[in-house]
Amino acid sequence: MGGDSTHHWQGVLNCALDAVGHTPLIKLQRIREQEGMKCNLLGKCEFFSAGGSVKDRIAKRMVEHAEKTGVLFPGQSIVIEPTSGNTGIGLALACAIKGYQCIITLPAKMSLEKEVMLRALGAEIVRTPTEAAWDSPESHIGIARKLQKSMPGAVILDQYSNPQNPLAHYFGTYEEIMTSNLPNKSISVLVAGAGTGGTITGIGRAIRDNEAKRTTILAVDPEGSILGGGEPGTYQVEGIGYDFFPEVLDPNPPVVDQWIKTNDEEAFAMTKRLIRTEGLFVGGSSGSALSGAIRYLHSSAGQAIADDPTANVVVILPDGVRNYMSKEWFLETAKSAQKDAENEGSGEKLKDTIRGILGRDLGDVSSVVREAEREDQKLENGEGVHVVNGQAD
Repeated sequence: MGGDSTHHWQGVLNCALDAVGHTPLIKLQRIREQEGMKCNLLGKCEFFSAGGSVKDRIAKRMVEHAEKTGVLFPGQSIVIEPTSGNTGIGLALACAIKGYQCIITLPAKMSLEKEVMLRALGAEIVRTPTEAAWDSPESHIGIARKLQKSMPGAVILDQYSNPQNPLAHYFGTYEEIMTSNLPNKSISVLVAGAGTGGTITGIGRAIRDNEAKRTTILAVDPEGSILGGGEPGTYQVEGIGYDFFPEVLDPNPPVVDQWIKTNDEEAFAMTKRLIRTEGLFVGGSSGSALSGAIRYLHSSAGQAIADDPTANVVVILPDGVRNYMSKEWFLETAKSAQKDAENEGSGEKLKDTIRGILGRDLGDVSSVVREAEREDQKLENGEGVHVVNGQAD
């Protein structure tokens, strides 16, 4: 495949859609070292995309293809999409720029942040019961179909069956990975979470069609999803897993070599670790993908790759934590980080140092106010700082 070797944006772009994709591959050096691995552990950081997720890619491609083929008509068509949120944000972004009305049907468990972002982009939101099976008339899919049938000009682009979904990754995401500065220019292991399956199917097919060297392709889904086997159930991680098999998903070899099941606890723990250790503000499904990758690399099947300093292990990190900051699992992050630091002793030592410098507890501002009152100081310009002619003295 051809294409340029640029992995982020350069120069002046025409609109936000030009900032979709072209996301960086970032070495996960610290986690690799902590795990005792020698391979190149790399994260494809999709939260750098304009709408904040890997789904921007398919939204842009589906809309543009629908325009080219006469499915969408500017000023007339209404875009409706059932989604767990990120595809909706990508579509709402495209619709805002191109002037389409947009309706998103969204299961109730999906985060408030996703709804806020969708509304900010001008989309209308319909929440549906999380418990509703995919083929229920009350599911996000059922409600979308009901609306589409009753609204003139309404179109469901349907990420679950639209071939442009995997094609966005076949022609885009894969090419970006291969034109990165990869050692040996080959992928030893590719790991991605699976929801609609477009990401893993598109990249997997591109690898099979273009790579001479054998690549192991791992799909990750949560316990409670049937994609990788097992009975349907509930789980909190968003954006991956389903209780049905989407049409665009190719779940078997030679596209997917192995399925790995993860649970909420390990997914969220790894997400927090990615944020704290690597400084990458990723969401829960990124934790799922990386925890699955690490489990495989520590297995008998993956140990040789983990020990190979020339091996490239690429993990797709689908979105950022922006959409989950009100979720309980994320709100616990600061508390758990503080507790870990205190257990190590470093937290209290640093606090003691700061207390010694300031002469007060870190969260105590009342003593500052009382001291200012005693000294007849005003605090409008800062904590007892007097500003004269724009200069602090």
